[in-house]
Amino acid sequence: MVKRLPVLLLALPPAAGADDFSAADTAWILTTTALVLFMTLPGLALFYGGLVRSKNVLSILGQCVAIAALASVLWLIGGYSLAFGEGGAANAFIGGLDKVFLRQVGTDSLSGSLPEIVFVAFQMTFAIITPALVVGGFAERMRFAAVLWFSALWLLLVYVPVCHWVWGGGWLADLGVMDFAGGIVVHLTCGVAAIVSALVLGPRRGFPQTPMPPHNMTLTVTGAGMLWVGWYGFNGGSALAASGAAGMALFVTHIAAAAGVLSWMFIEWWRFGKPSVLGMVTGMVAGLGTITPASGFVGPAGALVLGILAGGVCFTATQWIKRVLHIDDSLDVFPVHGVGGIFGSLATGVLAAESLGGFGLAEDHTIGQQLGVQVLALVSVGAWCGLWTFALLKLLDGLLGLRVTPEAETEGLDITEHEETAYHL
Repeated sequence: MVKRLPVLLLALPPAAGADDFSAADTAWILTTTALVLFMTLPGLALFYGGLVRSKNVLSILGQCVAIAALASVLWLIGGYSLAFGEGGAANAFIGGLDKVFLRQVGTDSLSGSLPEIVFVAFQMTFAIITPALVVGGFAERMRFAAVLWFSALWLLLVYVPVCHWVWGGGWLADLGVMDFAGGIVVHLTCGVAAIVSALVLGPRRGFPQTPMPPHNMTLTVTGAGMLWVGWYGFNGGSALAASGAAGMALFVTHIAAAAGVLSWMFIEWWRFGKPSVLGMVTGMVAGLGTITPASGFVGPAGALVLGILAGGVCFTATQWIKRVLHIDDSLDVFPVHGVGGIFGSLATGVLAAESLGGFGLAEDHTIGQQLGVQVLALVSVGAWCGLWTFALLKLLDGLLGLRVTPEAETEGLDITEHEETAYHL
């Protein structure tokens, strides 16, 4: 019988003695930290950069680079402490300030079998990619200064509290929510933020009448491949150990991605007569996002089911949002990441049951009880994220102005925001 995996593997382990240090675990998490950063730079940057029009590709690349730098500094200053520190009486909702500027975090302090600084670095890469994913919701029309202010405030007011609730010992952790690697913390929050941003800013000029196809599918597919590889660190590293649990998380991640590719591909083939390469890589991301919350709790068969369903669910959501509701979530962040995170989080509450081949639900929970916890987490986090995103956008619009001028949007953000062009033809 497969050994049941612990439910909250990403929660900060208690401080341990020097005898508990593991060189193997440390080497693995150092590797996965690099892999997750590789997902953002260059993976996500190239994936998004290829999807926009040629006059805006540098703006997307620059936003990803700047957000990575900004999130890293904020994580050092106080983000880590608020997400994973002890919050005293308020610990159910937010961590404390005892580790501001990483004081008390030295080379000898441990978190479980890891040097705590390694855990800090690993978690920092999650804090980097989440606001970077939101960029896809307002691509090609938000001012660069507004992007920076929004990303910084959103990280502190949305990502950090939610991270604490789920992984840092907060109130959702106490309820037994299951989110192995970020279906709620990463994908739900970035998806909700993206669609709220799209609604507040409004569509790009010409949408939906004017076709706006990706300008460079080679960049997009290259970036997608980097995301697929980097996701091994995203999910496999969330076991926080060089173990069978990490191996299983890595393998089910791969199977879900593969199933997502095939599912989306065959749906397009059936619906439109030809399968698109863009659809294949979008299905891959849908499979990856959907397996993320479940990757430490389900086996290969469960991953196959999730990947197949993810392709269909996210394809339907994408068509509905773009073609029916006419919401210009430019790079499909909500229908792929948001819907994938929601669906995967709900499916985790079912497929993790040992009776269905999973590794077990939270202690003493039935499938119905676990689903109740998952729904509560999705609703509360979605509402928190949506309200703060809306408030921040409205505040920044009043103070700075969110959107570039119509003339700048027509000319392209590469020139108007950065005085550069991606291609000299």
